[in-house]
Parts: sequence; C-alpha cells; structure tokens
Amino acid sequence: MAVTISLSHFTLPTFLYFLLLSTSHLPIFAINITNLLSSYPEISDFANLLATTSVAADLTQRSSLTLLVVPNTFLRSSDLLNNRSPPSSSSNLGDVLRYHVLLEYFSWSDLRLIPPTGKLVTTLFQTTGRAPNNFGSVNITRNVNSNSVTVHSPTSNATILGLLKTLPYNISVFKVDSLLVPNGFDLMASETRPPLGLNITKTLIDAHNFNVAASMLTASGVEEEFERDEGGAGLTLFVPTDEAFSEMSSSMKFQSLPAEKKAVVLRFHVLHSYYPLGSLESIVNPVQPTLATEQNGAGSFTLNISRVNGSVGINTGIVQASVTQTVFDQNPVAIFGVSKVLLPQEFFGKNPIGSGSGGGGESVVASPPEISLSPVNSPEIFSPPSHLSSPPILGKEVSSAANRKKGIFLWCIGFFYLLGTCH
Repeated sequence: MAVTISLSHFTLPTFLYFLLLSTSHLPIFAINITNLLSSYPEISDFANLLATTSVAADLTQRSSLTLLVVPNTFLRSSDLLNNRSPPSSSSNLGDVLRYHVLLEYFSWSDLRLIPPTGKLVTTLFQTTGRAPNNFGSVNITRNVNSNSVTVHSPTSNATILGLLKTLPYNISVFKVDSLLVPNGFDLMASETRPPLGLNITKTLIDAHNFNVAASMLTASGVEEEFERDEGGAGLTLFVPTDEAFSEMSSSMKFQSLPAEKKAVVLRFHVLHSYYPLGSLESIVNPVQPTLATEQNGAGSFTLNISRVNGSVGINTGIVQASVTQTVFDQNPVAIFGVSKVLLPQEFFGKNPIGSGSGGGGESVVASPPEISLSPVNSPEIFSPPSHLSSPPILGKEVSSAANRKKGIFLWCIGFFYLLGTCH
C-alpha cells in the first residue's frame, strides 16, 4: 500500500528550517595525517617525525591546509636528522615541522596562479607565539619562465616537486626538495638558553621616554620580581611613555593609590609570556592574564589585546591604549611602549579611588574593540608579499567542502519542493 504524506500545512520555510537544523551538526573533517601518509614510503621519515611530535595531533583539529613534506632522500641529508641530539628538544623539532604546515588550502592550479612577486602565507608555527616578529610565515613565488613554485624562508628555500595527495578544500600534500628552517633556528644547537640578565630599568632609561615608569619600578621593588621571571616562558612588558603619565586624568587619583596597589598596577602591565610584536598582532586569545592575575585570581586583572587600526590595541575596560614602539625584543623578554597608563577596572571601575565625580575622558569605560584573529604582517618581513593569507580560527574551523555540499543539498531540496507544489 502506498503511503502519501501531505505537505499542505508544512510550508517551505518550516521545512527548510528543520532541514537546516538537522544538518547543522555535520561532522567536521578530521585529518589523520599518519594514516594519510602511511601509503607513501618515500616520505616515511617525515611522517614519523610528525607522529613522534605533537604536530600530527595538532593537525587533527584543523582543516583547509597545505602540508609540505620532504622526501627521505632530501631529509636524510639535512641537519635535522644528522645533528639531532638529546639537548635538542621536541618543541624545537616540532616548530620546524609546523613551519611546513600552511594554514591555507592550495591546489596545483592555485599555486600556478601565484604572482611572480609572491604570496605571504601563515604557517602553523606562527600560531605558537614562538615565531619572532612575523617569521612564522613563508613567501611563495612562481617563476614565470619555468612555472616552478618555490617556498622561501629568510634562511632557506624549497622548490615544490609535485602533488602527493589532495582531499579538495581540506588538505593537500606537496613534496619539496629541501627542509624549510625558520628564522633564527640552529638545528645543531642545544635549546638550553642562558639567562638574559636584562636590567629593565636601565633599558627604559636608555630609551629616553620612560623615566616615570623606570622610577616607579625602582621605588616599588617589582623590578627585581620581573627580572626573576625572565626565565621560563619569559615576559612581555607594556610600559607607558612619560607623556602617557602626564596626560592621565587627575580624576583617576592614580598617585593616591597605596604602594601595594601601585605595585599591582605595574604587574597589570606585564604578561608572563614572551610575545614579540608579530605574535601580539596575531594573538589567538585576545583576553590575556597578567602578573597581577596570578596574584589576585583567575579572571581578574586581564588585558584585551587585538588589532585596532593597523596597530596592537590594549583594552582594560577603562582605557584603550596602543603599542607605539618596540623598546626591547630579545627572547625571552619583549618591552613595548604604550600610549596610555593601563588602568585596571578592579581599581578604577565603578568606584574609583577618591571623592571626585569621575569626570574626564579616561574614566569612561572603553568598549571592547573589534577583535581580529588573523596575523597581520609587519613591514620588516623578508620579502614583499602580494597579500597575507589568514589562518582559520583556532578550534572552530569548518570544512569548506562540507559547507559547499550543505548549501547545494539545501538548494536542491528547496527547488524540488517548489517544483512539486506547482503541480
């Protein structure tokens, strides 16, 4: 017996709504790079390196990327294998491998459309925060005569030999004739890093525009605390200029703070990680804890860091400041000049210190800026690019292929439904 389903009360918008709801949780394509490369013995060494570091696991959370693999014959003649020793850490090795993961999907035809001037493409290494400036990117160029495609780093080049594997819009794997080494990497050196021993106050005084901040650091005693923290993950300091202090609204009563609270405000200007300028420009999580957060509890005394009008913006909820200059940048310490004193909401929010009415420009809570998660290239990059490719948002990548198929599927259903209602 045939069963007829009446759609007389099931309108097209309702139908499409439930259809979209049922398909909104389509599984995202997960890349198992180990399985993908297992059938290619000529790249087994590179595949083993991916598997024995955390890089293979990193790739399972991503889609829309291009992997550059080095065949065994080329890899075995490189310093990466010939000079691996116990002092060389897995993170150092992993970052070299991450430098071979482009955060954009390229087909062969895409590469052949690369302009001769080149295209700058972000790698997975840039997202770690360990790439100085914007040296976590590579420049891809095409020779107009031979049509060969070359990938450039500041210290090495690799020519693409051919396409090994592609899953359209998700991943393509190309063979290259050489290992790409990020700027500043010495594959033969130990990663053990001698302490920097930076005198922060002297560095600020030598910069000529940070005398007030230098005096406060000395008077508060937190300078020694900062210098003890130079090891490990390093430090990033945002130091207000002398003009920033002089322009601060008197209604904020900053100078009336007791010494212990002034010390907290100084800690509020410091991140307990090393971030060069390029990493700040491409920071993934805009809400960053400070040294003050560590002493006062999670969620307190945080900074919102993002791209604002082409520069690095810092929003405290009370003021919106911007990075104006690089004072010092040598791993593990970066010091940046900022346009305003960073005032925490915890001290200057709804109940500012003092009996003033709170009038003045800086007492108004600044609305959070629009957050950009894409790395923006600094002008000091090693080669003039045509434009910069943006990486997928971390943890929320959606497969382009899945989106395209879903759209076509919904269109077809709607079309045939309308066709049926006309008869």
